[in-house]
Amino acid sequence: MEDVDIGETIADAADPTPLPFVSIEEPTLSMNFVVNNSPLAGQEGKYVTTRHLRERLIQELRSNVSLTVELTESPDVFRVSGRGELHLAILIETMRREGYEFQVSRPEVILKRIDDVPCEPIEHVIIDVADEFVGAVIENLGKRRGELKNMVQNMGNTRLEFLVPARGLLGFRSEFMTQSKGTGILHHNFHGYEPHKGDLAHRTRGALVVLEVGTAVAYAMWKLQERSTFFVNPGTRVYAGMIVGENSREHDMVVNVCKTKQLTNIRASGSDDAIRLEPPRILTLEQAIEWIGEDELVEVTPKSIRLRKRYLDHNERNRQSKKRTEQTVAE
Repeated sequence: MEDVDIGETIADAADPTPLPFVSIEEPTLSMNFVVNNSPLAGQEGKYVTTRHLRERLIQELRSNVSLTVELTESPDVFRVSGRGELHLAILIETMRREGYEFQVSRPEVILKRIDDVPCEPIEHVIIDVADEFVGAVIENLGKRRGELKNMVQNMGNTRLEFLVPARGLLGFRSEFMTQSKGTGILHHNFHGYEPHKGDLAHRTRGALVVLEVGTAVAYAMWKLQERSTFFVNPGTRVYAGMIVGENSREHDMVVNVCKTKQLTNIRASGSDDAIRLEPPRILTLEQAIEWIGEDELVEVTPKSIRLRKRYLDHNERNRQSKKRTEQTVAE
């Protein structure tokens, strides 16, 4: 029987008494799934068109009951809502391994107005961790507007209970595993909606944005590594508007990582120093989703995870930035 969904009852026609309906937790986060339109689109994926992306998301709805898919004004953009960052990241990784190629935006919380007050979803978080890591975990969740509700110690381990805004858990899982050295246990479920907790600190550093299409060169990266951290290795194909690293300061920096060394017949002392590059920080899918800002996208293909600006042209990015600033001032 194909048309039976979770929560429905198959009963005898003579006594069609349904079983109690299974409560399904409602989505708390949403993000846009966008057809890949970067200069490297279609070179690594098997399914790259709007039709492929729409059919795959509709197919996912049949078994993934906490997921919702909405159409937007653009035919190439689908708004997908789920139960959290991990829920959406699992879907993205599954589609990627199946050969799909697409782009995703930064997750946003689904707000509600209750009694004319803007409210956001709150998660009930339970953490089991060794005593030596308790301070770091409490400090981390405190920065994310988490409220400690209970703490129980038992034979070297501590159980912590928090109420944390859903947006505060973005990127927390990977940080938590690092802080607890892989020994911590994290579980969370939906608690309810509460008044908005205020702004959360996001990224305090800017991005390194590529100036031109080409291949990343070790010589150019060596000149830049003193004031930045790279996300790619030398030899990686890049394009204008692609993000290849993190700036040490808060503003974005446009860089030319394709610049090669000028070859001359003149040799000077110190001009032929050995190029030593620090290992790049290769971001996982969850880390990339958490790192990007509102004007950035994650390009997902079966072979690569790339970060890029929403507008690849530098002049267009400046125009959009001015427009956002004017709107903020007007509001």
